[in-house]
Amino acid sequence: MTIHSPRKVAIITDSVACLTKEQAARYSISIVPLKIIFDGKAYGDWVDIAPSEAYELFLKNPSVFSTSAPPPTDFLKAFQEASKQASNILCITLSSKLSTTQNVARLAKDYAETELPGVQIEVMDSWTATAAEGFIALASAKAAGEGKGLAEVTKVAEDVKNRVNALVLLDTIRHVYRSGRVPKIASLAGSLINLRPLLSVSGGVNFCGVARNRGNGIELLLRKTRDKVGEKPAHISVMHAYAPEEAEKLKKRVSDEFNCAELWISEFSPIMGYACGTGTLGLAFYTES
Repeated sequence: MTIHSPRKVAIITDSVACLTKEQAARYSISIVPLKIIFDGKAYGDWVDIAPSEAYELFLKNPSVFSTSAPPPTDFLKAFQEASKQASNILCITLSSKLSTTQNVARLAKDYAETELPGVQIEVMDSWTATAAEGFIALASAKAAGEGKGLAEVTKVAEDVKNRVNALVLLDTIRHVYRSGRVPKIASLAGSLINLRPLLSVSGGVNFCGVARNRGNGIELLLRKTRDKVGEKPAHISVMHAYAPEEAEKLKKRVSDEFNCAELWISEFSPIMGYACGTGTLGLAFYTES
């Protein structure tokens, strides 16, 4: 019988990592939810409201749907709870180029250093988001579960961080202006001619292709992924925004066409989905070294 060493490092991430509740529970990952605001009422992403429920609110009235970073007290509470399980904490956040969440977590760390003497806390900027960020947290949690120390766990996180990718195919660009990166008039004009942009998430959000229809967009998504993955064993997550049937179809193609060491489906966090729109599909992935 294998006896695992006591956990030396606790792992915390935010809800934009798109981890399922089952994954978070299985690997003892604490999730700090970002906030979804609809018609003046705030909800904790993945906690008070499921992604599908949030998308239903969004579809009801996009003009009163918005998002925000969590307050420092939410991270502080997570640090306090994690300190009961381990004397070291690694907190992995979405890219600082996409949200103030990283700064909020660092502020909470400053508070925690006074409140939690003897607890070492590292806050890591994942430089990405979605399930790509989730893969970093998962790899870290698996290493922590093996009894590795903070330096070793952080090294594992950095290794995956340097290899992970995320590609996101929008079904419409009507709502992209909400991110502040595309003028509203341009997004409305683009939606009229049914452009489907393909975006990558690395630091910020980057344009990496466009298709005239959904079918061509999916082929582009798979081709760009294949260019990076090749025949290597790959950890892949299929992501969707209120499009579960499309996600299952994409998962089947990924399973058939790639050498998958790991493959799972997650819902695309409404924190980003509110600017991408429903129908969005994506792949997060990295190859084994």
